[in-house]
Amino acid sequence: MGPKPNTSKRGKSKGHRIYKYLLRGLDITCVNQVWAMDITYIPVRGGYLYLCAIIDIYSRYVVGWSLSNTMTSGWCRDTLEAAIDEHGAPEILNTDQGSQFTAHEFCNWVTGNGIRLSMDGKGRAIDNIFIERLWRSVKYEHVYLFPAADGLACYQGLQTYFGYYNNQRRHQSLEDEIPGEVYHSLKQKEVA
Repeated sequence: MGPKPNTSKRGKSKGHRIYKYLLRGLDITCVNQVWAMDITYIPVRGGYLYLCAIIDIYSRYVVGWSLSNTMTSGWCRDTLEAAIDEHGAPEILNTDQGSQFTAHEFCNWVTGNGIRLSMDGKGRAIDNIFIERLWRSVKYEHVYLFPAADGLACYQGLQTYFGYYNNQRRHQSLEDEIPGEVYHSLKQKEVA
């Protein structure tokens, strides 16, 4: 299939901004306090597609995701906007320093909506460990077991997997609770 795409290339042109990493020592105590967002590649017959996902750190609930054949800051913004429309905005959004996340278009939209932007340190994948663990789960529990023939099959398979991940899969880090149950029960308590 050839070399794998690098989804974390740092923006080099003017207008790309790097934000301070805000999660070091932060006590994450509720849902929608911190979301993590990242991009990975998904192999399909004859090439690959890009998967963008957003996870609520506290509950491990995937609040949004989308699939594309290109990586643009507009696509990332649209994915985030859809998640916010459905679940409300987080206090902090953590990303890596990829060019899609450092572009003016993305940064201005995030900060303009009152969200604090946090970025991993260069070369520090451990800073965004929660979404890295999500990628491992997605790939080893679904993508590699059920290779997609095309984009439609890939999308449908991921839709099924994320439904399972959010609403059936138990997480050891949540004391064997289900992310969707944790996320929605705590969100309802905050509203009440």
